[in-house]
Amino acid sequence: MSSLVSDHQHTSLGGRLPAYDGRKILYTAGELPFNSKEFEVTLCDNKIGSSGPRFESSTGVSKTVKDYFRETYKLQLRYDFLPCLQVGTEQKPNYLPMEVCNIVLGQRYQKKLDETQVTNMMAITCKRPSERETSIHKIVQNNNYNSAKRANEFGIEVDYNPTSVLARILTAPVLKYYGSDSNKCVPNNGKWNMIGKKVVNGAKVVNWLCVNFCHNLSLDDAGQFCFNLSNMCRTTGLSFQVGNPKIFYVRPDQVEAALQKICLQARAVQKIDLLLALLPDKNGSLYGDIKRICEIDIGVMSQCCLRKNVLKSSPQCLANVALKINAKCGGRNSVFADIPASLPVVSNKPTIIFGADVTHPNALDDSAPSIASVVASQDWPEVTKYHGDVHAQGHREELIQGLEDIVKKLLLSFQRESKQRPQQLIFYRDGVSEGQFRQVLEKEIPEIEKVQAWKSLYNEKAPITFIVVQKRHHTRLFPSDSNQDTGGNVLPGTVVDTKICHPTEFDFFLCSHAGIKGTSRPTHYHILRDDNKFTADALQSLTNNLCYTYASCTRSVSTAPPAYYAHKLAFRARFYQTLGSDVASEVSSGSAAPPGGVMKPLPEIKDELKRLMFYC
Repeated sequence: MSSLVSDHQHTSLGGRLPAYDGRKILYTAGELPFNSKEFEVTLCDNKIGSSGPRFESSTGVSKTVKDYFRETYKLQLRYDFLPCLQVGTEQKPNYLPMEVCNIVLGQRYQKKLDETQVTNMMAITCKRPSERETSIHKIVQNNNYNSAKRANEFGIEVDYNPTSVLARILTAPVLKYYGSDSNKCVPNNGKWNMIGKKVVNGAKVVNWLCVNFCHNLSLDDAGQFCFNLSNMCRTTGLSFQVGNPKIFYVRPDQVEAALQKICLQARAVQKIDLLLALLPDKNGSLYGDIKRICEIDIGVMSQCCLRKNVLKSSPQCLANVALKINAKCGGRNSVFADIPASLPVVSNKPTIIFGADVTHPNALDDSAPSIASVVASQDWPEVTKYHGDVHAQGHREELIQGLEDIVKKLLLSFQRESKQRPQQLIFYRDGVSEGQFRQVLEKEIPEIEKVQAWKSLYNEKAPITFIVVQKRHHTRLFPSDSNQDTGGNVLPGTVVDTKICHPTEFDFFLCSHAGIKGTSRPTHYHILRDDNKFTADALQSLTNNLCYTYASCTRSVSTAPPAYYAHKLAFRARFYQTLGSDVASEVSSGSAAPPGGVMKPLPEIKDELKRLMFYC
């Protein structure tokens, strides 16, 4: 039963837990998405009780675990029906009864948490800034560092109070929507409202269809949602076909064959601009399967919506989905009202802005490839549309392999879209630790400027500003006066570049977003090279302003969008890996490299989607 649940609960059993009567009948709460189905599960010998597993002792006698513990340790097992723990290897197994083992406290759990565990963990760790500051202060005092023997020997004294630093609050950029100057928008506390405004450039969606994967969502509810969404899309400024599309019901366990058939039939009549998928609230691997099938098998843009949001159909939810559809299908949501003021240095001459990230398999995976992604802006001077490139590389390799070819491809794409060649380059590189700065300086930057990319195209030295983006750190900023938002966090646009930064190098902490829950974590930007001669004010302002151009919401985000998009593209590519990979990994994971160490490349994204921001 446990194997049946672990293998099939979130797929064929639709998230349900079965109960077995010990004979022929399997019970579940609620209707299953099939009438009859055969399941194949693999049972391991070491899952039987202590009285079952047998081994050969050093004297050649075959014994059970129960017998061995009774004879050797004079211990009569009380729970011999429970499975044994196999703590040896397959070649040399070592079985231990559960009742003789203790779990060591304080171990880190490295597998994926379920939804309830995640909710509980967030409730415990999500503290308001004032609570977190008090908690940190108590921990420092309780640790009593100044009484430590080694601290006294070296004459080290620890200040138990947090460091006070001077900060500045950068002004939010003014955004412009479609129409006259009256459609300008000034963000307040990192967010703004689109009521009464339309997107700058609306995408065209003529032929679209809806696929319902929820067995408990009626045709009327699905149809009403489609009607409301189409109206909201037109209100938002998209050229969208109003009315109800054709709605198909598909069982989750038939997703691949059904989508292939539906799209093949629809394309025989007209090109499909959008596929809307309605998913159960708990859908397991269904979301990833849909994205994989649509993006590498069929070549159609997809938008997924959960059942709870379909039933709610609030204007805010519908507007958010409309923004995502517009960005995915080639539209532009908003632009800066004053480009020279909002994009210092960048607005002076054609500039391409890159974002890059490398994501790795989960901690328990010792063979799956890492995934590297690079995106680049295509629409100077607005800087809102990005093209991307993603590929698999060696297990846990942080440096991007083949970067020169990727950069060259994106430079040519910029020329094609902007009708001019870039004259300067800005690169936001995510996922690099301080210990890897030298490697990046010696290997990645030269690939951009010297080898295949910039020099081969333009026969000149590339003017590069290379910025490392770091989010995984323990620095927190707490407001000491009235300059705080409603949650007690520092205000969006808060920047610190003294005292807690590097004494000689160019770096700064920027909190560009409004904290919704808990304590905001500022992003650390470390500039490794700056040929474009940015002043500190100019680069900080540029980075902060870019955070207001993220396409999927009407809020500023915590990380510069080029790096954010690169991370999302790399995360999306985990779904493209061979089936059976651990898609529940920390960031991305895939199948193990085959014998001989030859790594299987990622499947190609269909040409219909390559030039679009399908990963928004």
